Amino acid sequence: MDFNVKKLASGAGLFFTRAVQYTGEKLGQAEKTELDAHFENLMSRADCTKNWTEKIYRQTEILLQPNPSARIEEFLYEKFDMKAPSRDTNSELLGQYMEGAAQEFGPGTPYGNTLMIVGDYEKRLGAAEREFIQTSAISFLTPLRNFLDGDWRTISKERRLLENLRLDLDACKARLKKAKMAEAKAVAEQDLRLAQTEFDRQAEVTRLLLEGISSTQVNHLRCLHEFVEAQAAYYKQCHLHMQELQKELGRLPNAFTLNSTHSVVHPDSAAEGGSSSPVDTDTLKIEEVQAPATGTRKAKVLYDYDAADSSELSLLADELITVYTVPGMDSDWLIGERGNQKGKVPVTYLELLS
Repeated sequence: MDFNVKKLASGAGLFFTRAVQYTGEKLGQAEKTELDAHFENLMSRADCTKNWTEKIYRQTEILLQPNPSARIEEFLYEKFDMKAPSRDTNSELLGQYMEGAAQEFGPGTPYGNTLMIVGDYEKRLGAAEREFIQTSAISFLTPLRNFLDGDWRTISKERRLLENLRLDLDACKARLKKAKMAEAKAVAEQDLRLAQTEFDRQAEVTRLLLEGISSTQVNHLRCLHEFVEAQAAYYKQCHLHMQELQKELGRLPNAFTLNSTHSVVHPDSAAEGGSSSPVDTDTLKIEEVQAPATGTRKAKVLYDYDAADSSELSLLADELITVYTVPGMDSDWLIGERGNQKGKVPVTYLELLS
């Protein structure tokens, strides 16, 4: 019991001495031991690394999981060392809703059939997103969090200890200056030597930890490359899925109107004020179509396209073709020409050039 009281009193006295020294420094009434420039630079770089790592970590979390409630839930599961339940991505949920709607509307109808196809691809996009999130969490987020929760806490602890020992050292220097009697000076000098030794030892420990920030940045650089690779693979996979989806939709019969054929008013008939005569695009014969004297344009092909029948023209991504429209054609199609080849091409696969 006496030992605990003495220890408590000693600790309180040490705390008071440090508080007095700290206050004196702030008021400009006490001298302060300054660390060398290299040490100060190491601490500054460490603080900078910690601050930006924290910001990058938080924003990456938001990128991978935009829902704040979901992030809090995952955090709690992790804190209690419990496995978080599997959660569908937004794309997967959209795909499920589309497939459900298709069943209600009838998968045999044009709209229901298209919803079923698009829903399947949305689920594929969601699966790719899920894989990207898992890969990024392991290869990028986890190393950043390990630094913040592990290495940085150790560095902060040792820096606080160094600051306390620095206060003790300066307090000893102040006592030595104030000592008048030879005996008091001898005690103060002994205390100063001990404080200097402890401070130098702790400064070396802290210096080694701060110099390790260079290795931390090298490790984070490698993790950043892995994150970029995961991101590139994810977007590439999404791009391939969308290309496949566009091809599938391009092969479907056009059903934007209630009728399976599309009728338009011929300009000459409208100009004459007579009754409009429908033009059935299904009767359009490609071999008889002639390019107009004016109105042709160049177009760049965005994606590969396989012709569904002899009336269509197959396309290769990045090639240039000549396109134009003819009276009676649906607005989603153009006539495309490549040398002696000619056929209908879907507008969504083209970038019209000026």
